[in-house]
Amino acid sequence: MADFFQQIYYGNTVQAWLISMLIVLFSSTLARAVYWIFSNTLKKATAKTATHLDDMLIDMVQKPLVWSLVLLGIWFALTLLVLPAGLDKAISNVVQFLIVMLVALLLARITEVVINEYIRPLIDNSDSDLDDHLLPLLQKGIKVVIWSMAIIIGLNNAGYDVAALLAGLGIGGIALAMAAKDTIANVFGGFTIFTDRPFKLGDRIKVAGYDGAVKEIGIRSTRLQTLEGRIVTIPNSKFAESPVENVSWEPTRKITLELGLTYDTAPESMDKALAILKAIADENPGVDEKVILFFSGFGASSLNITFIYYITKDYDIPQVQNEVNRAILKRFNEQGLAFAFPTQTIHLQQSC
Repeated sequence: MADFFQQIYYGNTVQAWLISMLIVLFSSTLARAVYWIFSNTLKKATAKTATHLDDMLIDMVQKPLVWSLVLLGIWFALTLLVLPAGLDKAISNVVQFLIVMLVALLLARITEVVINEYIRPLIDNSDSDLDDHLLPLLQKGIKVVIWSMAIIIGLNNAGYDVAALLAGLGIGGIALAMAAKDTIANVFGGFTIFTDRPFKLGDRIKVAGYDGAVKEIGIRSTRLQTLEGRIVTIPNSKFAESPVENVSWEPTRKITLELGLTYDTAPESMDKALAILKAIADENPGVDEKVILFFSGFGASSLNITFIYYITKDYDIPQVQNEVNRAILKRFNEQGLAFAFPTQTIHLQQSC
């Protein structure tokens, strides 16, 4: 029986093969036991605690730890065997590559847990929906960076020429960037909206010749509903390169009226007209106390009055304008103040 264990197959004794197989079987059993302990014991224990941090730690390390035990068991079992030089080096390279992948898996899970547990609640409570669109992009971007770096490091540890690979990727990246420069500009414009916050959903803005309410803020574009009721999609790059006027942020709305009285209006009547306009502004609660009112000049067919007043933000602007205009019409008529209309007087000179 002892002679059987000493027989050599493929450069190793039967005993060496059996020991290696037992090591692999032990590591797999140990990994399975660890997985069971995490799933049935530790998770139940952490579920009873007040904090979620321990639950997150269990979720983060469970799978990477289990796979690490299996991988280490296989690697240790293979080190006990005498293998051909080329196969031994290949196995070593594969093991190093897989170790880097396991580290990347752990980092990816850590970032995912941190984002979902700490960043997502903050974003859900924000007023803007742009960050809701940006968060998935951020998550995918972080994962792409982690796994890209892991593959490069893993291939480098495995003995591959990573410099040549990076050079090829660099050329391809330049070509891709040139082809997608408009998309990249729009995405950066979206980040500008997110960081500067020049407006939010529902605000009325003026940009690139359009005037409307913000209905949707996306990664590449923003949608406005114009005053005519039409939906306009504007690339986000426009917000980075064009001035944005936020109408909703104005504290008051300036209204300018040019009134004209007939030329037969007496100076006393002009003073009365100015007093009436000042009283109308003071009596209306929607009009700010700042009023500009003066006899502005002699027109072609009228004596002109400039009446500038400001409607406060909390009031209905068209309604306040309607109230002011109706009050002017009513009181001017009651006081016999006549509005002028374009007239022309022709003087004829009779020749002898």
